[in-house]
Amino acid sequence: MNYVFLSPSYPITCTYFIERLHKQGVNVLGIGDQPYDTLNDLLKGSLTEYYYVSSLEDYDQVYRAVAFYIHKYGRIDWLESLNEYWLPTDARIRTDFNIAVGTRLDGIGDLVRKSCMKRVFLEAGIPTARQHMVTDLASGKAFAALVGFPVIVKPDVGVGANGARKLNSEEELVSFYQDLPNEPYVMEEFLFGDICTYDAIIDADCVPLFESMCTYAPVIDAVTSDENVHFYTSVDVPEQLRMLGRKTVQAFHADRRFVHFEFIQLAKDQEGIGKAGDFAVMEVNMRPAGGHDPDMMNYAQSIDVFQIYAEMVTTGKRVSPPSDARYFCAYVGRKDGHVFAHSHEEIMERYGGEIVLHEEMPPIDWPSMGRYVYLARFIEKEEMDSFFSYTLE
Repeated sequence: MNYVFLSPSYPITCTYFIERLHKQGVNVLGIGDQPYDTLNDLLKGSLTEYYYVSSLEDYDQVYRAVAFYIHKYGRIDWLESLNEYWLPTDARIRTDFNIAVGTRLDGIGDLVRKSCMKRVFLEAGIPTARQHMVTDLASGKAFAALVGFPVIVKPDVGVGANGARKLNSEEELVSFYQDLPNEPYVMEEFLFGDICTYDAIIDADCVPLFESMCTYAPVIDAVTSDENVHFYTSVDVPEQLRMLGRKTVQAFHADRRFVHFEFIQLAKDQEGIGKAGDFAVMEVNMRPAGGHDPDMMNYAQSIDVFQIYAEMVTTGKRVSPPSDARYFCAYVGRKDGHVFAHSHEEIMERYGGEIVLHEEMPPIDWPSMGRYVYLARFIEKEEMDSFFSYTLE
């Protein structure tokens, strides 16, 4: 099997997906804009070949790289970046080279444009916030009057919380329109509650081979208010979230993928959306969760999601056995500019037995994920909550 992997060096989790694919006997053919000598040793040893391009934004270079691989190795069976930013490039390559697996250009809009996602949610009957395409101030005021403040504005095509803003008043709304961004934006009613993700590896029949849930406070607050970051992964997925996650997979025909869907668990009743405790979808991400989330899934269930993905690619099913392990895996990201009551040494002395990983994050991730990160796992949620309180005090 020939698997072309775009941008294999970033994020770092790509290394582990590639290493497991390599162990399954896959020819993993990398295309990236980082010089070969800068790749980590595990990645170098897992790639069959690496084709350097000066810029992945230059489609002609990427096209020539794929053509070279086809000439040398034959038909390409699979192509992915597992990176939200490159999804349109993935789709264009699959279209141009007739690669069977994965979304092509005629379907990519539903996966990257929030306005298109919204249409799919509504047609499938999946609860979701009301949305408005940003045009002029009068229309924005009318929408805000309909749904009430606050409202969220964010790029129609965007990655994570980048470019997103919460507008709490008409004054902030007017200010937004006075300096309107050039790219298309959407405005949505604000849903009160925590973000709960549905994470799954999906087979060719849109059946999950693995499922998990992460629970976050709203990411936009961590970015715009410079708050420290904490969230957790748990084995148990509430039945309503599981049902809606699987329904979303079917609505988007998200076969043979690792998916990361974002929902809000409502903190209060919201008209037309649901009751307190219900789930409403925010957006879909047709790639694995970023950062350390896949590691947290592994620690929570004592499994290997990288291996399960490789098994799905090569055999169409899950070979790895299920695990009886049931942990809460906690993430704490401490940011610069904050004074903490407890030092790193004190944290390690108190929680060294529970901490499974701690490290400094790449600078690009500091605003959203914190500079120094701790992952720890606990059997009881109360123990995890105490860990959050201690490390962030």
